[in-house]
Amino acid sequence: MVARVYTVAFEGVEARLVEVQCALAQGLPNFSIVGLPDKAVSEARERVRAALGALSIALPSKKITVNLSPADLPKEGSHFDLPIALAVLAAIEILPREDVETCVALGELALDGRLVAVAGALPAAMAAAEHDRALICPATCGAEAAWVGATPVFAPATLAEAIAHFSGRAPLSQAQPGEVTRGPSARDLRDVKGQERAKRALEIAAAGRHHLLMVGSPGAGKSMLAARIPGILPPLSPAEALETSMIHSLSGLLSEGGISRTRPFREPHHTASMAAIVGGGRGAKPGEISLAHNGVLFMDEFPEYPRAVLETLRQPIETGEVVVARANAHVRYPCRFLLVAAANPCKCGYLSDAARACSRAPSCGEDYLARISGPLMDRFDLRIEVPPVAYSDLDLPATGDSSAEVAARVLRARQRQSARYADHPEVRVNAEAEGALLDEVAQPDAEGRALLAKVADRFGLTARGYHRVLRVARTIADLDGSDPLHLPHVAEAVGYRLTLAAGR
Repeated sequence: MVARVYTVAFEGVEARLVEVQCALAQGLPNFSIVGLPDKAVSEARERVRAALGALSIALPSKKITVNLSPADLPKEGSHFDLPIALAVLAAIEILPREDVETCVALGELALDGRLVAVAGALPAAMAAAEHDRALICPATCGAEAAWVGATPVFAPATLAEAIAHFSGRAPLSQAQPGEVTRGPSARDLRDVKGQERAKRALEIAAAGRHHLLMVGSPGAGKSMLAARIPGILPPLSPAEALETSMIHSLSGLLSEGGISRTRPFREPHHTASMAAIVGGGRGAKPGEISLAHNGVLFMDEFPEYPRAVLETLRQPIETGEVVVARANAHVRYPCRFLLVAAANPCKCGYLSDAARACSRAPSCGEDYLARISGPLMDRFDLRIEVPPVAYSDLDLPATGDSSAEVAARVLRARQRQSARYADHPEVRVNAEAEGALLDEVAQPDAEGRALLAKVADRFGLTARGYHRVLRVARTIADLDGSDPLHLPHVAEAVGYRLTLAAGR
């Protein structure tokens, strides 16, 4: 008779149910695992054997075969250890088969029988709930998995505790969700002296999730401004928090099972590879654009990234998801993020300073920013120049609104958008509106239309550029609390569009 336990295999953020079957047969003593396991799964037999030995449980002198079904689905990761161990224990009649068949299990075994934390407990709990099964996972993953709430979660610390639970000697109590974690205290916009136009651009970008490019000489405050974006963004909604946490769970980034309501802020180095930014590598793991889902991706020294890496951003920016293609699978990850990029005006960084610029000015600046292709530049709704701040201004009192005041305006604008798009669940913010919906919600008045037509004719705006101006104008109007789009809203949006690269 075959003993069965269930576990999951991960395809992107989706957890697919896998049946772990164990059968005993007469023959030479052997322990084999079949069903397209990777190296980590194949090595599970040694960890299981050692963990059972630590509990003084001897395997019978029979041929033990463990099959992972469906057999054509690749199995990767050490989380198969616990379900394999449970299936073996049920096959040798130490555990009741009917009880272990009702659960989904995952966890890595240490050689002494301890259960080690693994990535992916949250999506595994979602899969268990969908199939009406309980989840068994390591104690360190229980608080994370319990956030699903729709299925019982039991979190033993050792294999011995799991055995005692299933045998009825010491049933485990259900795990409780971890604390909602708070991110580090946000930095205040009032710390930035001057740069009022840049602060205004940050507010618009945060309110409508419009991609922003800042160009300025070294030390002008680009990174300082970007670091203050988390302080003006609204907290994640419960649905957004679950989406984001599932991706972070797959990457092992959730600490102590806590779900964060703070929007992620990712800032990869410009030497990062394509797999690190977009996703891929061993196991087709999520990249930075997916880890920044529902948050901010800050890319400093933007032109210094490899050209191939920059070009791969174009499609995810438009679609809000990325497909990591492999020979035997296509893994899909969500990636709706706010892209904030910063760049120097040229290689030396001092194009605007005649006393410090290199001998190739101004052609060096044109060549340097030309590393950002036209199609990619076209996807930035807001483009601003960040001028250097005079040292004499650094001693002046702080000016402008605090992050809390800006965050309140951003939250009100986001609430207006949520109400506007309530009947369109695929659209959350103005940056996602398109087609007939955009025509309906972002129709400027007569003066605004006249200005936009004149700009489009003179500067040759692309169709994408034209629609992005309308989206930004819609957000500016939301910040003003206005339903109609008036001339000042359109004019401000046009001003951000034509900076740096007119007509694109």
